[in-house]
Amino acid sequence: MKPADIAHLHSISAPSLAPDGSRAVFTLVRPDLEEDAYLGSLWSVATDGSERPRRLTYGLRDRAPRYSPDGRWIALLRPDEDKRAQIHVLPADGGEAWKITDHPLGAGAFSWSPDSTRLAYTARIPEEGRYVDGTPDKEPPRRITTFKYRIDNLGFLVDRWQQIFVSAPIDPSGEVGEPVQVTDAEADHGRPVWTPDGTELVFDASLHSNRDRDLYQDVWACAPKEGAELRRITRGDLGARSVGLSEDGSTMYFVADELGADGTDFVGRVGGLWSMPLDGSGEPRRLTGTEDPRVSGLGTLVTDRGVLVGVENRGAVELCRVTPEGERVTLLGGRVEVQGFDHAGGVTVAVAAGEHDSGELYVVEDGGARALTSFFEGVEPLPVTELVARAPDGHPVHGWVSTPEGEGPHPVILMIHGGPFAQYGWQLFDETQVYTEAGYAVVYCNPRGSSGYGQEHGRAIIGSVGSLTATDLLAFLDAALEDERLDGSRVGVHGGSHGGFMTTWMAAHHGERFRAAISERAVNAIDSFQGASDIGAFFPEPLYGPPESWPKESPLTYADQIDKPFLIIHSEQDWRCPLEQAQRLFVSLRRRGHEVEMLLFPGEGHELSRSGLPSHRVARFEAVLDWWRSHL
Repeated sequence: MKPADIAHLHSISAPSLAPDGSRAVFTLVRPDLEEDAYLGSLWSVATDGSERPRRLTYGLRDRAPRYSPDGRWIALLRPDEDKRAQIHVLPADGGEAWKITDHPLGAGAFSWSPDSTRLAYTARIPEEGRYVDGTPDKEPPRRITTFKYRIDNLGFLVDRWQQIFVSAPIDPSGEVGEPVQVTDAEADHGRPVWTPDGTELVFDASLHSNRDRDLYQDVWACAPKEGAELRRITRGDLGARSVGLSEDGSTMYFVADELGADGTDFVGRVGGLWSMPLDGSGEPRRLTGTEDPRVSGLGTLVTDRGVLVGVENRGAVELCRVTPEGERVTLLGGRVEVQGFDHAGGVTVAVAAGEHDSGELYVVEDGGARALTSFFEGVEPLPVTELVARAPDGHPVHGWVSTPEGEGPHPVILMIHGGPFAQYGWQLFDETQVYTEAGYAVVYCNPRGSSGYGQEHGRAIIGSVGSLTATDLLAFLDAALEDERLDGSRVGVHGGSHGGFMTTWMAAHHGERFRAAISERAVNAIDSFQGASDIGAFFPEPLYGPPESWPKESPLTYADQIDKPFLIIHSEQDWRCPLEQAQRLFVSLRRRGHEVEMLLFPGEGHELSRSGLPSHRVARFEAVLDWWRSHL
């Protein structure tokens, strides 16, 4: 795999099944280097495997298709002439789609009413005079009075809150009526779900009076009409999201984190599946434990046999079914990363990526899965080897090594993931493939602090992030270097976000182990991160401890100990780890005359390496390879 081969790494959206389960519709998206964009269209396939997938639409950026409950329509998001996503409706048996929303900033997540006549959806509503005339520098000033006023990859929130709307009845003639705005609070409202009888919408939102100072989020319900009175269902002590309802509408299921007494103790918390009566009686009941696999962000889907969820488990993202009694059954597991799923008519389908592809659609059956698509081509993935090392205290450190062909000895890159509560996993990872093809052995693992190994593992680094994480990383590196094909005298360290934090830390505290370093989108100085990051008001103390400990925990404090060549990569519009984090490190190293470079990408946010412009992703790869070519 070469840098430009990211064009072969397609993705498949969460699928939607026809009500009888006979067909699945999904979006196929690919990076396009000529258009410098991600192009996607709708595809359809029979779930019995009787035909090859066929393209359903020829829009360039269609996404998020959903069948109506009666099977007549498929709703989807498609950009309008201003490139803002609007909901369109397409006849399921073929024909032209027509637009049913016309919001100035586009529409978002939606769901069909039980009678298939309307859609409930979210849309951001801008303050008058903002975001619409193409001259943002001439807009009036923003008056900021809250902590939660902006977010990475979107921008400011306080002048465009996400509200819930209900469309006018679907008219096959293409006539579009005015939608009804259901909510109006100064807060973001999550995807609405209809109750089975169509009388209420259920959604998550933070609407309590202290919402600016904690991370609690409740489940709410209201009638699908203007001025409806909202009814809070949960108790204000969880971070709830991803609501699903039982077939009779009596029970709701949702994913939630326990956040401690003040609502900010979120680091390393294993999100679980919960249930509660929809009428608000009784207490929420947790169905999965804190040491069970963490329930992922793929949502909940209630079936007649239990609730389908994705769970993070030792580098995998598995599809599981959880019964109302809390019994968990793995439906699709092993060396996979499930990316979306649906169930209808007794049929379950899932999109899953693995070691050898970037994701295909499967029918999930007892005892296994049957592929419905085979889009992946153009790249021959190199194999990776699973490895478990032991830290000095005996703790197991799980990860992988990707080794180039040939006897070696090969130079080595120690890669460190972000988070820290995240995981490397069983997937075709473009970073690993590009670097290994270029001749580098890539060593990457899930040290303590990572997700997928239980809450105790995730919270182990609180208050000693750099030191304990480094202990696990070095133990894993040493175990990998026992392979004589790897050259322990030519090792580089490379990571992004929390991985960038650890790269700076490792270069300062364990520089003798490395020839050079690359730090991307990093946290380097906790004190300024608190005020500059979109999550800074809540993040530092739960992870790094009280403010008096921040200098000791900040990699920037030890920059004068770095004596190896250092490349800093950052995005100019990164609001998660703001640009000043890179600038402070660059200036500190540069003032000492140290060999340091800073590569800045305009217009990009924190997610550059995963979803930035295809041209920028290729340029980033080329810069990284050039750096390692020079120093390893």
